[in-house]
Amino acid sequence: MTTPHPIPRKLWEHPAPETTLMHRFMRSLNRQHNLSLSSFSDLHQFSLSQRSLFWSAVFEASDYLYSGSYTTVVDETATIDQVPVWFEGVSLNFAENMLFSRDPRNGQQSTKHKEDDKVAVVEVREGGSETREVTYGEVRKEAGRLAAAMLKRGVKKGDRVVIVGANSIETLLVYLATTWVGAVFSSSSTDMGVKGILQRAEQVDPVWVFMDDAALYNGRVVDLRGKMGEVVAGLGNCKNFKGVVAIRRFEEARDVRKVPRAMTLDEFVGAAGRNPTPPGFVRVGFCEPLLVCYSSGTTGTPKAIVHSVGGILINYFKEGRLHEQIGPDSVTLQYTTTGWIMYLANVGSLLFGGKAIFYDGSPFQPDAKILVELAAKHKATKLGISPRWMFELAKAGISPREMADLSSLETVSCTGMVLSDQLFEWFYDVGFPKHVQLGNISGGTDIAGCFGIMNPLTPVYVGGTQGPSLGVHVAIYDSLLPDGEPGVEVPHGTPGELVAVKPFPNIPCAFWGDKLPVASPGSKYHSSYFNRFPGVWAHGDFCVIHPVTGNISFLGRADGVLNPSGVRFGSAEIYGVVERWFADKIQDSLCVGQRRKQDADESVMLFLLMKPGHKFTRELVNELRKKISDDLSKRHVPKYIFETPEIPTTINLKKVELPVKQIVSGQTIKASGTLANPQSLDFYYQFAKVEELVGPKEKL
Repeated sequence: MTTPHPIPRKLWEHPAPETTLMHRFMRSLNRQHNLSLSSFSDLHQFSLSQRSLFWSAVFEASDYLYSGSYTTVVDETATIDQVPVWFEGVSLNFAENMLFSRDPRNGQQSTKHKEDDKVAVVEVREGGSETREVTYGEVRKEAGRLAAAMLKRGVKKGDRVVIVGANSIETLLVYLATTWVGAVFSSSSTDMGVKGILQRAEQVDPVWVFMDDAALYNGRVVDLRGKMGEVVAGLGNCKNFKGVVAIRRFEEARDVRKVPRAMTLDEFVGAAGRNPTPPGFVRVGFCEPLLVCYSSGTTGTPKAIVHSVGGILINYFKEGRLHEQIGPDSVTLQYTTTGWIMYLANVGSLLFGGKAIFYDGSPFQPDAKILVELAAKHKATKLGISPRWMFELAKAGISPREMADLSSLETVSCTGMVLSDQLFEWFYDVGFPKHVQLGNISGGTDIAGCFGIMNPLTPVYVGGTQGPSLGVHVAIYDSLLPDGEPGVEVPHGTPGELVAVKPFPNIPCAFWGDKLPVASPGSKYHSSYFNRFPGVWAHGDFCVIHPVTGNISFLGRADGVLNPSGVRFGSAEIYGVVERWFADKIQDSLCVGQRRKQDADESVMLFLLMKPGHKFTRELVNELRKKISDDLSKRHVPKYIFETPEIPTTINLKKVELPVKQIVSGQTIKASGTLANPQSLDFYYQFAKVEELVGPKEKL
């Protein structure tokens, strides 16, 4: 007799879970509160049922530098849509905690784990051709000098500072100097278009914009002075904007004298004098703003999501230390741009005295092996990548464990889109050493953290994320309910919409410029998360929780769920079949639902991007239909399958479904500045009249 929910193949488990930081933390809770927690499930349940005890234990274990005190962790009667205040009375500074440790003897600043001679950052240019490194002492000195200059240039607590920069040491210094003086940081990557940069920067009315004067990507150096001038012009109506500061990116600085309201970084810092005394750190309230991040905005203006200093710091300790075991001996390499939330993970190891490797450029230059080579060369303990990167390695027949010494590697985290089951198996059967933990994670910009995450106490199985993040009450609600009706939780094993039921510290403290009170009905904040189910955070992901393993599998976006004839499934299921059987012929695919005003039912459309040298044929389509039917069901088979010349992606290589779904459903949309190839959308408008393309009876 077969079980309705068979246990997936086990791929990894920690050889000694009792030695991990999470297990030690659990034992500490047992001692302090006379408990008998013994498993991850026990610990997670405690983190939900005893929220104040759990989060106060996390905060105290973090050993962060702070001032003030708290009597209440949070009002436990408050609902998540009320965005309650956490640790009222506590003030912290992000840069201070990045650069200093707390001396356990007196609670004051200490460099015990962040010695001046210890390398903090290794910056590597595209292809590994050029490397720079700085120590913690050098970072402290230069960030302090820049912070002193910011004060001289009029930057004060609460002001916004924007950077348009590479994943570089200079970008880190701007981040630290901004937060040093209590200002609010916001970033965009240099490969983002002017429109995308302005859509973000205009919302926060920055006092200064720091911007690289040139960029390197895909082997090409790009002069950014023209873009710099357009950004200055676009911010002309911002009342607080003082000007742009040009950062020299390569050996010689570009002449920016013809760019209006521009000065070089050297000129900016010169205001503080030759050897300025670093200013004191400006500590801000636990729930006060630290940085503004932005939603992808693939179909409109991105949301300006404000995260608090306390929410970021406490969550990063929970995730970075407890879930991922990052510490003073860690060496992390996270591939990211500065415009992506993973930039936080990129710098996060510095909070705990570790070393970070910053890579600036394409992950495929000079070839797809570059990140593996860097991880081996610098003895990385953690590598952060995306499913797209892993897919490209598998497709190219590259086995990282055969080409490099990865004995130091402990963890590979993977996020950005759904990781297919076959890539889980490739990771352990072909790709990486068997001792490495594959941490498939999902959450994002909205919470600057994870809903589904890795942990060291349970096994890694094929598919999904290992389980929920501690302190986050994840549930799956019936996705068929209309907006505004109370949510109903479905049994584990049944797909539905991912929700967060109770408050946790790293939800946004606000949306910039939004209606007040925060998250009140009619606000952007409320409509983004709380219109769907009253009093519950609806994240917009279509997921299922495995009833035996507790894995959370992300099946696609809830607004992109495919629903032909009432059968609901995620696009990831279709992508899995394409990757499993057709990776040698098909380079990529995009699956969306079409439902126009005149349609009584939804039709599924699948678009295929063929690999060079392979043709889109009726035989291929028929073979693909059969595989989808055999692997999934006949109801999963798309009604239409077409070839496409290009698939729209964000600049972080995430393919985007929603704009295409809207276009083929008869809408005209305004492309967002976050798309790497906005012109690719033009191709899809013809499919709004799909019958004219295929004829009255023909289906491809």
